[in-house]
Amino acid sequence: MLSRLQEFIDRIQLDTSRASLGFWIAAINVLIVILVVGGISISAIGSLRDLADQQGKSRVQLAGAMAREDLRRFGEDALTHAKSVAERATLQRLLADRQAAAIGPYLRRSCNTDTITACAVFEGRSLVAQAGVALPWAEIAQATTEQGERFLAVPTNTGSAVLGASAQVGGATERRVFVARLMDEKLGRLLSDRVGLGIHLISYRTFVNNRVVDDFTRLHSAGLSDGRSAVARIGDADLYAASFPIFASTGEAIALLEARLPAGDIDKSTGSLVKRLIITAIVLAALAVLAGVILGQQVTGPVSTLTEAAERLGHGDFSTSIPVGGTKEVGKLGRTMEDMRNNLVELTGALRRREAEAQAVLGGIVEGVYAVDKSRVIRYLNPQAARLLGVQAHEAIGRFCGDVLKPCAENGMRPCENNCPILHARSEGSAQSTERLNLREGTPRTTIITSAAPVDDLQVQVIRDETELEGVRRARDSVLANISHEFRTPLAAQLASIELLREGMDTMSVTDQKELVLSLERGALRLTRLIDNLLESVRIESGQLGIRHQSVAIAEIVEDADALIGALLKQRRQTLVLDIPEDLPRVDGDGPRLTQVFVNLLANASKFAPEDSTVRIGASATGHTVTTWVEDEGAGVPEIESGSIFERFYRGPDQEPEPGGLGLGLWIVKSIINRHEGSIHAERREGRTRFVVELMQAKPE
Repeated sequence: MLSRLQEFIDRIQLDTSRASLGFWIAAINVLIVILVVGGISISAIGSLRDLADQQGKSRVQLAGAMAREDLRRFGEDALTHAKSVAERATLQRLLADRQAAAIGPYLRRSCNTDTITACAVFEGRSLVAQAGVALPWAEIAQATTEQGERFLAVPTNTGSAVLGASAQVGGATERRVFVARLMDEKLGRLLSDRVGLGIHLISYRTFVNNRVVDDFTRLHSAGLSDGRSAVARIGDADLYAASFPIFASTGEAIALLEARLPAGDIDKSTGSLVKRLIITAIVLAALAVLAGVILGQQVTGPVSTLTEAAERLGHGDFSTSIPVGGTKEVGKLGRTMEDMRNNLVELTGALRRREAEAQAVLGGIVEGVYAVDKSRVIRYLNPQAARLLGVQAHEAIGRFCGDVLKPCAENGMRPCENNCPILHARSEGSAQSTERLNLREGTPRTTIITSAAPVDDLQVQVIRDETELEGVRRARDSVLANISHEFRTPLAAQLASIELLREGMDTMSVTDQKELVLSLERGALRLTRLIDNLLESVRIESGQLGIRHQSVAIAEIVEDADALIGALLKQRRQTLVLDIPEDLPRVDGDGPRLTQVFVNLLANASKFAPEDSTVRIGASATGHTVTTWVEDEGAGVPEIESGSIFERFYRGPDQEPEPGGLGLGLWIVKSIINRHEGSIHAERREGRTRFVVELMQAKPE
């Protein structure tokens, strides 16, 4: 099949080179107009007829639905009327007095309306009185028992269905008032006037007993099968008809509501529209063909010339000028293309130069460079900036700069919201700020970001990492300040003691002189310990701290430490209590270094423990390790559990009993213990602060 279609196409192929472009444009225009106009006309006529048919069906179906809704309202009105009659005191009194003869005339006056056909009063199953058209009230009463207050019924001896309602009289369940209306031709005429189309009401029993089968019979059968409605065009009767089955609340079919609309009304308007459409299509087609032929001849010449020039530009030939001629639009197009050619020549050269310069600059600088648009979305990122931020360039481009840089929050807000250098540069021409960035490695980085003013919707930023330099500056300033403070305090005390000793040497008692000498000794001891810690920290930082492995006794190490630091304990009237077993195994370590560990731990305990308190040192052996602890009665620091107190240059909070030291003592302790392949930690136990040291036991000789 496909091969035959291809053969047919090959046979009808035309040699377009034998005729001009204007001829082919005109021929194609004629063919397209014929196909389009013809196709649209045929489709439109069919659509109009379909729409007309749909309109007719919709109108008749809408009319039927409205009529059915009116029937439902008639039922509600009947219920309202029944309740109104049942609630009247006169009727209740007549029933109570058993005046059945007077109830009939009363009902005739109460039910004398255009919407009510008949009324009746029942007491139990007995008919007390009735008014209006005589109806088989026993069957109606049975329908009320099945359906409730409102009912629909098809009495046996009545040619029409009945709708109505019932209500209790005075709250007595055995006494009821019935109100009914026949669904006859009179009601059909009333509905026709209300909806504007012909309405017929057919009793379901009449429909079933009818032996004639025609289009209306089939329509009603379809409506009953659907349960809601059915609509169709009845060709023989030349009308549209809709059938709506009427069911009781029990599901029993009661009647059929039939709506009719003459088809001539719809066909007449459709025919007029079809005639006008055909005439309009013919006129427009003729005009379109004529206009296509004329315009094709006028446009094809200059367009061919511009096409050739455009092909040269497409191949990169900018040397030949673009010819200008033809209609206004074509001439403007030619001039525009010529301007475009000149601009391309200039821009190509400029772009090549600038690209080479930019690549050289961006590739040679050390700082990172990135550019953002008006929305602060990154559009460019050089390799240095990508390495600094720890991202790939293609991952960052297209994202908001704050999400890539991740600046640390200030007062609970990101700098992007209230202190962005990019925004400041837009109003001030340039801006610079120091930002701390949360990058991938987890440690905030300190950077300096310099932002330039926007150019062509792009804004360039230069970012420089100063984390290490900032850290060095802070450490230097902190160390210098701490050293100055720590050295000044004992030196000032010693100078004061020397001055007092010199002035009172002849008059001062021997006890006071000894006290001043002891004060000088304590100051010298503190200075010595500070200097030792500084020198030790330098050796640790430079990697010169060596450990000699010997078999040493913890008791001897503690004794040496007490000899060095005991004066500080006596100054604060603190007692050192030892709980070291005599058979405690020896440890593998460097004696002088371990002595320095316990000197620092005892000095730390003495500083934080209150005066007149007890400092305890205990030890025990477990497995291949020896555990030693130094315990004081001080309050400790909040960070004791986190281990941050062992960090370098860590200083206690403001509530320390004495001014903070250099923050090196515990760091040196941890460094020495780590080199012994041991461990140290701090904890709070029963209101006391305890530092626990674990060391390996010495191997037996």
